[in-house]
Amino acid sequence: MRRSKSLGEFIPEIKRFLHKKKREAQNNTAMAERTLKEYATPSTEEPQAIIVYPTVAGNNFEIKPALLNLVQQNQFSGSPTEDPNLHISSFLRLSGTIKENQEAVRLHIFPFSLRDRASAWFHSVEVGSITSWDDMRRAFLARFFPPSKTAKLRDQITRFNQKDGESLYEAWESFKEMLRLCPHHGLEKWLIVHTFYNGLTYTTKMSVDAAAGGALMNKNYTEAYALIEDMAQNHYQWTNERAVTTPTPCKKEAGIYEVSEYNHLAAKVEALT
Repeated sequence: MRRSKSLGEFIPEIKRFLHKKKREAQNNTAMAERTLKEYATPSTEEPQAIIVYPTVAGNNFEIKPALLNLVQQNQFSGSPTEDPNLHISSFLRLSGTIKENQEAVRLHIFPFSLRDRASAWFHSVEVGSITSWDDMRRAFLARFFPPSKTAKLRDQITRFNQKDGESLYEAWESFKEMLRLCPHHGLEKWLIVHTFYNGLTYTTKMSVDAAAGGALMNKNYTEAYALIEDMAQNHYQWTNERAVTTPTPCKKEAGIYEVSEYNHLAAKVEALT
């Protein structure tokens, strides 16, 4: 038996319908009053809103300039080499520093996280078509993570093979990165372990089987995954040539220290909270 929709589920559709009718009425009135010359002249009217913002009681929320600055420092340009999922994750981490009215905050500042082709795409989105953060996220991923990209990345996962000279740790990290790039790959957990194991070289398989006490395939998913993870980390620790000491910051000219972009961003986010 089909579950009937609640009133709350119809609200976004109602908003879109009313916004569309209002826009059509305004356009019809404007068209009736324009001269032929005005049709050939660029419009001076303000562009209509792509986003229908949620109502906030008393307009009670504030976007800190520091947050907006951080968002603009971590923009997505729409390049094929960029990761849209990572951009969404980074954006949510930044916007999450404001705990109240997060829906409204995200909708207001997400456009500032886009530039170049991504910004051009946003301004081409149908007016009034975005009424929630979920609408925004879906539209963004549909444009920059189309089904063709999903199919390509999923194919790379299923065809995984350990490279010659690649250690177990390197192969495992490479495989996990493939999974991270396509979080909606749809592969079941057991199949993930099967795929990785089948892609290993003969020598590495023998090493993994020996550590498993005979055969990795006799383990359940949780045991097999934990074993591979432990072996990879152990291999990394024992083959790492760096001394186990506190690293000395690398000095640049004028005594400036190198700080990773991630740590720099994390420090700024921490300052906002």
